[in-house]
Amino acid sequence: MKSDQYGLSRRGFVRGSVIGGASLGAPALLPVLSTHAADGPAAADATASSGAPRAAFTDHSAALSPDRTVATACQFCNSNCRLHVDLKAGRILAVRGEDKDPVQQGQVCVKAELMPQLVYNAERLTRPLRRVSGAKGSPSSKFEAISWDEALRTIAGKLLALRDAGQAHTIANRTTGRLPRGTGSLVARLFAMLGSPNNTDVGPVCNDAGGNALAATFGLGTFTNGYGIDGATGRDDLGSARHYLLLGTNQAETHPVTFDYLLRSRKRTKATLTVVDPRLTPTGAVADRWVAPKPHTDFALLLAMLHHIVEEGLYDKAFVERWVVGFDELRAHLRKRRYTPTWAAKVTGLDAATIREMAEEYATAKPAAIFCNAGISHQLGAFDTYRVAAFLAAVTGNIGRPGGGCNFMHNTWPGDLHLPPLKAEVPERREALPVGPDYFAESILTGRPYRLRAVITQGNPLVSSANTTKVKKAFEQLDFYVYTGLFMEEAAYYADIILPVCSGLEMEGVYMRRDDRAIRWQEQVVDRVGESRPDWEIWIGLAHALAELDTRRPAVEWREAFPKRWMDYKELWDDFVAHTPGMGGMTRTRMRKRAEPLRWPCPTPEHPGVSTLYLDHPSWYEAAESLDPAHRGKRFLTPSGKVEFFTPELEKKLAVTGHSALPVFYTHPEVTGRNPTLAYSRTFVTNPVNPQAVTHPVRLGVPGDDAVHRAFPLMGMTGRPSVVHFAEVTHWTPTGKQLNGIRFIQIHPDTARRAGIRDGDDVRVESPRGSVTGTALLWKGIRPDTVFVPNTFGPAQKVGDLFDDPRYEAANTLLDDRYYDNLSGQQAFKCFACRVVKA
Repeated sequence: MKSDQYGLSRRGFVRGSVIGGASLGAPALLPVLSTHAADGPAAADATASSGAPRAAFTDHSAALSPDRTVATACQFCNSNCRLHVDLKAGRILAVRGEDKDPVQQGQVCVKAELMPQLVYNAERLTRPLRRVSGAKGSPSSKFEAISWDEALRTIAGKLLALRDAGQAHTIANRTTGRLPRGTGSLVARLFAMLGSPNNTDVGPVCNDAGGNALAATFGLGTFTNGYGIDGATGRDDLGSARHYLLLGTNQAETHPVTFDYLLRSRKRTKATLTVVDPRLTPTGAVADRWVAPKPHTDFALLLAMLHHIVEEGLYDKAFVERWVVGFDELRAHLRKRRYTPTWAAKVTGLDAATIREMAEEYATAKPAAIFCNAGISHQLGAFDTYRVAAFLAAVTGNIGRPGGGCNFMHNTWPGDLHLPPLKAEVPERREALPVGPDYFAESILTGRPYRLRAVITQGNPLVSSANTTKVKKAFEQLDFYVYTGLFMEEAAYYADIILPVCSGLEMEGVYMRRDDRAIRWQEQVVDRVGESRPDWEIWIGLAHALAELDTRRPAVEWREAFPKRWMDYKELWDDFVAHTPGMGGMTRTRMRKRAEPLRWPCPTPEHPGVSTLYLDHPSWYEAAESLDPAHRGKRFLTPSGKVEFFTPELEKKLAVTGHSALPVFYTHPEVTGRNPTLAYSRTFVTNPVNPQAVTHPVRLGVPGDDAVHRAFPLMGMTGRPSVVHFAEVTHWTPTGKQLNGIRFIQIHPDTARRAGIRDGDDVRVESPRGSVTGTALLWKGIRPDTVFVPNTFGPAQKVGDLFDDPRYEAANTLLDDRYYDNLSGQQAFKCFACRVVKA
């Protein structure tokens, strides 16, 4: 496929460093102050179509010349772009990218201009609120403003009452990716002191499965390689790849700036690019090969590629012999199961010849990098699929090698930032609920294994959780719910207490991170809106409210565990640096001086940070030992010190849940074609991947039943609407709703014709769980048996009213929450049986 076949260019998803101009067709919401766009193709955004520079009409303007510029970072995607924000009299004039970062090259995407729109927004929550009337969930719910002290004391009183009644385990928290780094560590400490095991995070809704698989195979659950130059070796890392294999990741729209770095590198190295996705995206349009398997069948594709590489002797024999445990068992497993390209062709709908070509190209290009994202994570067999991808990288010698690796996106550092040891005694805790916040509804409605009674969220479960109708019923029945957020999102109408938080430009510290374990320090740009607070302050404040009300635990224990000096994020960060393994070099002083982000692990101020994990180099061995003294001399951080495909210990560990160290193919029961699927037991066992929680064991290989497709013949999948949006929050910005306020349902023209649907028709997508509406977008670049339904839309998004945008029900109304990866907790957002009809 020619990269210009669809008329797409790099300017389709990135722009020069000054925003608010005419690029991407966006409105000129911010003045153009200067033209610092990077040299090269990206600079095209700073010129008119004739090639002449655009006039900078604000140059030398007394009113629009900034009096101050603050360095911060974008809060949205994991490209973690540095932003320079120009201000005049404390008001934001413009947002620019970082020219001195060789990966960013001054570029930003459309979302950079949405950052100020979170600050200057009439819909912002500005004071804590308390429910006074109305049924939970009703748009007519009434709330009254209260003080922070009253809000936190109300929450503290409820939590203590449950604890004192022996119900601490019925308290749960759900974090989100929008949190400042380290907030989760504060939540974990507070929950430990209360005695609740249910301090869950966003991972099972996002990308935990990849991290779980990486940890099981190599020792660390993080993205393996880095963007840009490795400071230890002076060599380009991911830019040196000769082949990129992208599965289930539309990086042009989800990670535009780092993807642009890969495209620039590809132009230099002549690297080939294969994109695997059931629909054509801007990423697939610039690929050498775009292949479109059935949704939820990447597992079969990867098994077949692995089978072909092993059988044809295309693997790296020296690396396998020296560094891999369990290769012979893997080869026997692949042969016994007959996971051949011919077999996979029947499952995926691809040609066997194409699968063989993909395998050979990946195996023979040196080095080759795999990238995966939510398209893999949001599958029923996510953990096992990622394990097979890790096997592919290892057998070809593409792990611990610049330009290679398993770059499973969002499996990033920082994860568990460590606080000073807790001196206070903590009560024993019973087992946590099955991993993942999508189990909250089941717990509330059925009481299995026990009923949640109090929930705090930093996200919006009424849009992000599977089977929205069921979630609504659960939150209607929930005894006590605290919503924290920027806006009155859907979940807020179910809350008893609402707490207003700050946006990214209103706080100092470390907010977002780049996929390659890299972070930036960001300065506070503007004053906080109203009485909003950053999340770490909320949890420290809650701890002090608990100290005032707790009649069992001495107040001093709460106050010593959460010192007030941590209200200053700089003080909190210093403690994280001092107590977190592998982090000694990541001081705020050092990061403030850097144009580029700094990668973990980075054990000392002199260490450059690790780009390529497991690289046979002194810088890696130093970093590995800093993580744990037991790692001294180890290349891979597994028990054996090698890549582990199969060990008796791993087999025994996974067998309790119905899985094996050597993955066995299965897929979602609503994939067409009577494929092997799975059945869940009603009993619970300890989750071996997340041992703090329980899970349902499964029986794999259960014959599939295609009956559901008699009424619902298509396969639906959800995903991000476009480069404009990141989760729900961007739907609360005027630009977000102007550019992409319509939910476009992508349907193949042949499928639409059979249903009597024309381009632009109002349509309804129906599944066995419910239905949602949207506008038909006839798109030849999608499988005829597949429908794409953009997510993150919700009925509370009133900003769209300005443009007469419809108020949509959440796309996750269509999903069945019963089907989830019982190891990682990952929900199956990427397949559901459906049909499309005219609305």
